[in-house]
Amino acid sequence: MTIHVTLRPASPGTRPHRHSGPAFGYVIEGELLFELEGEAPRVVKAGETFWEPGGDVIHYQDADDLADAPTAFVVSMLCVPGLPMLTLVSEDEPRSRSDRRARRS
Repeated sequence: MTIHVTLRPASPGTRPHRHSGPAFGYVIEGELLFELEGEAPRVVKAGETFWEPGGDVIHYQDADDLADAPTAFVVSMLCVPGLPMLTLVSEDEPRSRSDRRARRS
């Protein structure tokens, strides 16, 4: 599955979630604040790529990092047949896995 996503300026994006399979993305415009479980948050700028392994890994952030401009990206996901491509995690799960989240500076 391949989708095009446009986030409005300063959009927080999707709340913590996971994907059933790996995802590969390319930022078309703007800046994406991207955070996966076990990795420090980072900004992915227009012309740069990102990926995530999917499965059990929590995707914490995919926010527009700009207050005054939208961010757009294309992402291709290899989904597991019969499973949704995106599953929101409960509010309690990130707390129970806090030891897996990278420390914030």
